[in-house]
Amino acid sequence: MTTEPLPPSATVPDPAGVRPAIRAVPAYPFTPVDVPIKLDQNESPYDFPADLKALATARMLARPWNRYPDLHAETLGARIAAYENWDPAGVVVTPGSNVLIKLLTELAGIGQTVLTVSPTFSVYTLEAQLLGARLVQVPLQADFSLPVADLQKALRENPPGVLYITEPHAPTGHVDTEAAVREVVEAAGDWVVVLDEAYHQYSGTDYRALVRAGENRLSLRTLSKAWGLAGLRLGYALASPRLAAHLRKLVPAFNVGVLAETALEVALEHPGYVQERAAEVQRERERLFAALRDHPTWRVLPSRSNFYLLRTPDAEAAYRHLLSHGIVVRRQDRLPGLEGCLRVAVGTPAENDALIEAAWAFR
Repeated sequence: MTTEPLPPSATVPDPAGVRPAIRAVPAYPFTPVDVPIKLDQNESPYDFPADLKALATARMLARPWNRYPDLHAETLGARIAAYENWDPAGVVVTPGSNVLIKLLTELAGIGQTVLTVSPTFSVYTLEAQLLGARLVQVPLQADFSLPVADLQKALRENPPGVLYITEPHAPTGHVDTEAAVREVVEAAGDWVVVLDEAYHQYSGTDYRALVRAGENRLSLRTLSKAWGLAGLRLGYALASPRLAAHLRKLVPAFNVGVLAETALEVALEHPGYVQERAAEVQRERERLFAALRDHPTWRVLPSRSNFYLLRTPDAEAAYRHLLSHGIVVRRQDRLPGLEGCLRVAVGTPAENDALIEAAWAFR
């Protein structure tokens, strides 16, 4: 089953007050598909552990629901700070890192520049377009690595704003050398530099030290991936207290409810499951690569995240074939440099077995 938004009537004009930038930008490109195996959104294949879910539920029931939560999730922010070994004044919490991307574009992009690579995470470009920022994209190298010299050139030639670097990269799963990332970050001068580390548990990378070394730098992290809490919608930024104070001005008051906050507190008290599950996903990822390495027409591209790209001769045919086997993945073939590509999340062992079987059944 698919759900499609109803198109606007050609005979009904948009309200005149809607900004042209909003009218010109399509909605976020996602259509839910109801099939048994869901590998299209880079989620953890595992739910929050049942015992921790029960503990969180008991705490939720004990809390008053008639009172507002913290103004800016200060209690939760302090617990994140303790977990990340960070100054609590530099932690900013919102309902998902997508919200932080929007706020960072408001902070440093409106009337200025949003600089990123191409292809890239679609929310960077979407928010730049919606907010009327100057969007500059620099093509990745053929091996999906950072175009260091070209990014340095773009940093020099464009008015400062916000620079997005994703490690591991989305949607390719590529991880750059620390030296390459450092070269770009240190060339950024007065730009606000965002190191999006949504998938860092799967790659073993960690740029907190690089972020600490500059007042203009920020690490973006999420509870939606390795933590297995996408349904709760929580993300956070690690920054200098000064940069965090400016970013917090844009965060709506009381934006994290007590129920999500309670579940996160429980998760932060029991983080061991995150490392165990990330290791399991890494093992399954390598098993998938080995099983598909010799496929006659599909090619698995290297990745150090919880997803990978499959390059096929015909993305539409490959997508439909997997769908007929009850597996939904994400088409990426319309993005520059990703011709024929599908993005596939690493699932449970049983889901991965089904993917391998379906792949080898393709003719």
